[in-house]
Amino acid sequence: MNKEIYDVTIIGGGPAGLFSAFYSGLRNMKTKILEYQRTLGGKIHVYPQKMIWDIGGLKPATGKEVMDNMIFQALTFNPTVICNEKAEKIDKNGDLFEVVGSSGETHYSKTIIIAVGSGILQPHELEIKGLETENIHNLFYTVPSLEQFMNKTILISGGGNAAIDWANELEPIAEKIYLVYRNKDLKGHEAQVEKLLSSSVECIFESQIENLHVENNYIKEVLLKNSAKESLTKLNVDALIVNHGYIRDRSLFDQNKLNFDLDEYGAVNGSNLSETSVPGIYAAGDIITHSGKLHLIAGAFQDAALAVNQAKKFIDPNAKEKAMVSSHNERLFEKNKDLLKEKKILG
Repeated sequence: MNKEIYDVTIIGGGPAGLFSAFYSGLRNMKTKILEYQRTLGGKIHVYPQKMIWDIGGLKPATGKEVMDNMIFQALTFNPTVICNEKAEKIDKNGDLFEVVGSSGETHYSKTIIIAVGSGILQPHELEIKGLETENIHNLFYTVPSLEQFMNKTILISGGGNAAIDWANELEPIAEKIYLVYRNKDLKGHEAQVEKLLSSSVECIFESQIENLHVENNYIKEVLLKNSAKESLTKLNVDALIVNHGYIRDRSLFDQNKLNFDLDEYGAVNGSNLSETSVPGIYAAGDIITHSGKLHLIAGAFQDAALAVNQAKKFIDPNAKEKAMVSSHNERLFEKNKDLLKEKKILG
């Protein structure tokens, strides 16, 4: 069998994985990305409309804008990208790592960078007895666009930070917003809770969704049940947004034949150089913890560059410690010329 072998296989297509792909391309490494979701971008898909301020040199931008730019950058050197592929198991056979995917395919690589964030995030889906919810068109677990809810009547179910943020952001553009929460008090950041409670959002506490009235795959009416009074309330809505938390899947480490050193929360105990306890496997982003760890997108970028540099040296001990900076890197000379022409700096 002809096995296609990569210099580095990156597990995860969020900020850390995407910058790893760019930087490994800059270092002339044959690169593959495996991503569990249908598209690249990682956790930023959860907050595409939120503003991000803390990436150095970048003007405040929405999550979607940042995500689109990171994906564009990651594809600069044409890595192989496989989405809808969950990395289920990592083994080592001789000098090669073997990553078994959910498709049944085995991916062969000289090194691996694990960049799965805090684990695969799956929203807790709404469960209504006797009702199929997968094909309901106006049931949402994220808010991909604020504009699609303009002048709509919306019910948001949940009482944590995400639900509260969505309510605050949608309040100026929606016709009416209800927020239903099973407890007496919201669990979000104090300032955001105060903003919500002083707005036009109608909060319904100690209640939860009992049933839905659906016509032609659209929710028309929601039935709420108050747990304290045992009373029922009917609401006519145009959309239902649900945030009941997330399931974090870290099953990649369950088989643990390679003896990863994990902390009590399931993160990889690593070094400041993004090394793990398994030689040839590195980690970047929220999945790794070390004494200098910075839980920011900017920190994920540094983890990624360090991981790639270590992977390069693992493959070739005589390789340089790090890549030449982009302004002087020969791999970018032609691309730089094209960009400068677009900016009319060169004739």
